[in-house]
Amino acid sequence: MIGLLVNFKEMKEIEYLLKREMEELLLDLDNSRLDGLIKRAMEERYQLLLGIYKRTATQAEIAKYVRILKKSSN
Repeated sequence: MIGLLVNFKEMKEIEYLLKREMEELLLDLDNSRLDGLIKRAMEERYQLLLGIYKRTATQAEIAKYVRILKKSSN
């Protein structure tokens, strides 16, 4: 575990960057032209970013970004 000490302004900037990147990933994940392997890697990255975002955001803010994963029927 690594600690990070940031001031309020820096924390807000980090939140902004995380939200922006998660929104881009959400748009890309809806692209039907991407294959499963790429989408899986993007989903893993999204979950990692969401985990970081959860450390500073409120429950209401987090709820906007929680994804319900679709299970494939193989």
